[in-house]
Amino acid sequence: MSRLQVVSGKGGTGKTTVAAALALALATEGKRTLLVEVEGRQGIAQLFETEALPYGERKIAVAPGGGEVYALAIDPELALLDYLQMFYKLGSAGRALKKLGAIDFATTIAPGLRDVLLTGKACEAVRRKDKSGRFTYDYVVMDAPPTGRITRFLNVNDEVAGLAKIGPIHNQAQAVMRVLKSRETAVHLVTLLEEMPVQETVDGIAELRSARLPVGRIIVNMVRPAVLDGGDLEFLQAASRPSIAKSLSAAGLGGARRGGNAERLVEPLLEQADEYAERHTLEHEQRAVLRELGLPLHELPLLAEGMDLAGLYELATELRQQGIS
Repeated sequence: MSRLQVVSGKGGTGKTTVAAALALALATEGKRTLLVEVEGRQGIAQLFETEALPYGERKIAVAPGGGEVYALAIDPELALLDYLQMFYKLGSAGRALKKLGAIDFATTIAPGLRDVLLTGKACEAVRRKDKSGRFTYDYVVMDAPPTGRITRFLNVNDEVAGLAKIGPIHNQAQAVMRVLKSRETAVHLVTLLEEMPVQETVDGIAELRSARLPVGRIIVNMVRPAVLDGGDLEFLQAASRPSIAKSLSAAGLGGARRGGNAERLVEPLLEQADEYAERHTLEHEQRAVLRELGLPLHELPLLAEGMDLAGLYELATELRQQGIS
């Protein structure tokens, strides 16, 4: 597994949930994972049922086996202050610039500067080591922007490096790209078994590969359980309505004690079967499209009880069982 795990996906596919579950899965057996948020939505705090994340790394969960998950919500303004202090030793002068609104101004108008700061902070956490020379975190998982923006978000450092030929900004951009385009990084895409998310996944992978960014895995989220197989569907479609009504009646459904008759149940049952058959065919077609991409493919179930902290641990276990560790 690469040490920087970037998770993207079309809006509504549950990429933040998958990123959180991945962080838990990777932290199992005593590992330490940092889960990074870059969009300012505080989605991680909501999933882990904790207070809003500050601009600072904080432990938010313990994984099976004693591993730990830390979280960080990166604020571009504070990241720029860190940058100014690191390279220019501005100290209190940098804080004065923030009060004057100069920091917000810079991150708003400077092309790519905001994304450089966000990706740069994550890459710094990947490279950071403690006094003994060991990496501070075994893995860094980034809840990244959606598929439509992910390539530009990750590749913006190349653009900045081209604009700034020398100096700290140039060096910072080059250092970040050395991490993002290396085997240390893997970009995973989250999708659903629906046409639009799958097509956006196909397009996103093509863009990432064109930019020479390392594509990792495809994770299909919220997969509905299989209720009927192909044989069951064929039987329902071929069976006559009287025979279905007879079978329902024999099973005790639609009898007088239930206030109706079996014949009245046949049409609603067949309508549901038709809807399921249509959904089954669509999902089969979309799986085939995803398999053609030649990437590891994983599926996470739709949790009937909804998403809570227990569900997050359940998805993490599912990822572990599928070989993500």
